[in-house]
Amino acid sequence: MATGSSKIVIYAALAGNFAIALTKFAASWWTGSGAMLSEALHSLVDTSNQGFLLLGLRRSARPASKRHPFGHGMEIYFWAFIVALMIFALGGAASIYEGVRRFIDPEPIRDPWINYLVLGVSFLIEAISLRVAWRELRRSQPGRTMLAALRGSKDPSVFSIFCEDSAALIGLSVAGVGLASAHLLQEPRFDAAASLAIGGILILTAMFLARETLSLMTGESASAEVLASVRTTLESDGRIQRIEEILSMHLGPSDILLGISLDFDDDMTSEEIEAAIHDLGEKLRTSQPSVTRVFVRPVQPAKNKEPAGSDIAAGSAD
Repeated sequence: MATGSSKIVIYAALAGNFAIALTKFAASWWTGSGAMLSEALHSLVDTSNQGFLLLGLRRSARPASKRHPFGHGMEIYFWAFIVALMIFALGGAASIYEGVRRFIDPEPIRDPWINYLVLGVSFLIEAISLRVAWRELRRSQPGRTMLAALRGSKDPSVFSIFCEDSAALIGLSVAGVGLASAHLLQEPRFDAAASLAIGGILILTAMFLARETLSLMTGESASAEVLASVRTTLESDGRIQRIEEILSMHLGPSDILLGISLDFDDDMTSEEIEAAIHDLGEKLRTSQPSVTRVFVRPVQPAKNKEPAGSDIAAGSAD
């Protein structure tokens, strides 16, 4: 389910990118800069991407149904994957195409000061948007390096925006260098080279996002910190003799399903095991609010374990 802070990150990026895209298109048309046109396409793609993420957040918040008993939380990962494809196809490929076209048929840049002004304002707006995304990323992933926080985040509405804004700032810097070189050296092909470089940056960003969202779409487990907390809670319960298995899967950014196989005390009755399962579910959900569903399977002691298929009835703490 989406958090209010996640939506703030998207709205901040949406407003900034829409304004920037319009400004860049106007500057590109006026000056004839290929790098500026690539940047305009980049901002336009980013704007549409924020729209897709908002749609994903809305659809993923729908309640569970008979057809989707675990809810629709994983749908946000599908739309985040669409965002990655958009960056690759409409952002990266279009920028490379424009760079090749301008390199073969270079055009002189007119009134370059307009491009410098637009790039400066765009850099400031993107930096503000990046700060909002980074603050939310650090809040959910405290004490981690930037790469570790990105890899550890399960909320694509945050890490996608952070990657987009980071790529935008790098692209703006490249566009500035390309424009300055083309202007000072009177060689428009530097501008075309900047467009090619921007396309490469976008494709690398898209590949990283696609890899991360694909992992979430195919059932990524909870973080090591969450699993360690779960194990600590289970080991502190004297009714449990052995933890055979802990399985986990993200059904959404803050929606974790746990499947646990436990060997309970041999002297416990069926009623006591059922009460223990319910109690453990409450404890786990209290210690880790992102754990929303807990399924516990009692198993036989290892020394008396029978062949597969002879397990006693499973219980659920959901």
